[in-house]
Formats: sequence, C-alpha cells, structure tokens
Amino acid sequence: MEQTKTYRSSFIILTILLVLFFFLNISLGSVSIPISETFKSLFGSIENESWQYIIQNYRLPKAFTAILVGSGLGISGLLMQTLFRNPLAGPFVLGISSGASLGVALIILGSGFLGGIFTTILVSKWSVVIAASLGSFLVLLAVLAVSSKVRDTMAILIIGLMFGSITAAIISVLSYFSSAEKLQQYIFWGFGSLGNLSWTELFIFFLVYSIGLVLSILSIKGLNTLLLGENYAKSLGLNLKQSRFIIIIATSLLAGTVTAFAGPIAFIGLAIPHLTRQLFHTSNHKILLPAVFLFGAILMLICDSIAQLPNSDYTLPINAINSLVGAPVVVWLLVRKRRMIF
Repeated sequence: MEQTKTYRSSFIILTILLVLFFFLNISLGSVSIPISETFKSLFGSIENESWQYIIQNYRLPKAFTAILVGSGLGISGLLMQTLFRNPLAGPFVLGISSGASLGVALIILGSGFLGGIFTTILVSKWSVVIAASLGSFLVLLAVLAVSSKVRDTMAILIIGLMFGSITAAIISVLSYFSSAEKLQQYIFWGFGSLGNLSWTELFIFFLVYSIGLVLSILSIKGLNTLLLGENYAKSLGLNLKQSRFIIIIATSLLAGTVTAFAGPIAFIGLAIPHLTRQLFHTSNHKILLPAVFLFGAILMLICDSIAQLPNSDYTLPINAINSLVGAPVVVWLLVRKRRMIF
C-alpha cells in the first residue's frame, strides 16, 4: 500500500514536470515572446499575429513532436531490453532505423545520379518520409519472416544487427559516389529534427504512434512473464511466438515512425528505460511503461529546449544534445545505484 502511494506521488510529480517543460519549450526560441503572451495564444488569440503564427504553427507542433518522439523511443527501448533481456538493446537493434536510413539514402544520395528535375521531384519532404517508412517496413518484414522460423530470441537480435550492417554497407557505397551537396543533405537528415512537421504530418505520426502504444500496453502481461525467462514463461502458458510478434510490431511502429518523421534520434531509447528503473526500483511493466512514457517525453522536451539556443538564430542538432545532456546523468545514476533491474 505504501509503495502504491509512492508510485502515485511519483506519477503526479512527473505529470506536473511534463506540463511545466511543455510550456517552457513553447516559450523559448529564436524569437523572444513574453510568457504571458504565450499563455494567451494557447487559450485564445493575441494582437501580434506573427507571434501567434510562430506559436501555433511552429512551436506547438514541435513540442508535441518532442513528446511523441521521447515517449515512443523510450517505450520501444523498454520493449527490446525486456524481450532480449539485454541492457544494451535499444529500439533500433532490429535494424528498423537502418532500413529507414537506407530508404532515405536511396532517395537523397541515389537521386544525385539522375540529376536535373528528378532530384527536385524525388528529394521532397514527403518522399523522404515515405522512403524512410518503406525502408523500415521492408526490414520489419524480413525480421518477422526470420522470427517465425527461429526459436531463439537472441538469434533475432543478431539477425537484426546483421541487417544493420548490410544497410550500412550499401549506404557507404552510395556515399562514396555521391556529391558533397548530397552527402551534406543526408548528414543533416541524420542529425534528427523535431521542428519540420506540420499539423497534418503530426496527425499521421500520432495515428501510427497510437497503434504502437496500444500494442505495447497489450504486451504488458507478456513482458512481465518474459522477465522470468522464456522456458518459465512457456510453462506459465505464454504464447511466446505471439507475444514476440506483437512486441516486435509495436517496437517497429514506434521506432520506425519516429525515424521516418524526425530522423534517427539517438540515445533516448537506450537510456530512458535504465533511468526509469533506477528511480522506480521495479521491474513491473504496469509501472515502467507509463513512467518511461513520461520520462522520455520530459527529457526530449528538455533537450529540445537546450538545442534551440533561446534568443539565438541557431539550432543545435538534437542528437548531440540528447547524448551530451543525458549520458552523464545515466552514468552517474548507474554508478550510484550499482545495479540494474531485469
């Protein structure tokens, strides 16, 4: 009972922090807007139309994107670490991000060989999203085909890493023959970005994300059972193939959609589950899943606020900020606690 009250208090605090950092995020940027005007624009309209446009069409979508990206990668990282019982497993170990990167590389780097009008047609905002989605989807199909024939879960992990190696090799070949301009464009995509989505794109992102989130919630019982080991889970009546299939689909939807719309965002999926376990001291996914959701969203909002360089025209790569801010915190927690719960 006492522990339940502690968890409840922790969730209330995390929810309050999420709201605070959400408002902090939309109040910061290259254009200085008073906080009072920011609040007014959220619940009505303000006299300065340019401020209203910036908040409604740029900062709000970016803040919501940060929440979806942080929570989605955190949850998919938790699913992978539990499925493979490996603390180094992240949302991209199945090769989902590598497949998306290959799709984008084929569009950006491959279009350079065609030149002229083909480059303009192929390298557009939606074509990059579609290419990333198709690339991650094809890798997912390959992983699912293999997982249906392989009994050992660790074999799936190794196969996913091999798919990543293959796609990286193809991208290296494309990079070698590409122009400096195309290489720069691809590298910038690889930095990750939260501020490029319109409300329409964000809505599509949210729809796919919601399906992955629902599947993750449905997997909670299976995830808790897998903590006991695959053989013991089978003895308890868990359909291992079905549970593994749902977990892989959920991870692919969450991580694949994030990569398609925001680029290959690093660190969050690997670190957030560890951070959550250290602070909540539990392996129960009924507690971990919502906690990871909140932690991931909060950390992503913080990193994005730092990356914006308030009152400056520059925006730092979000991937760099994630690692610079988050990695020291995780290392400190792990050294301080000296244990991980699996």
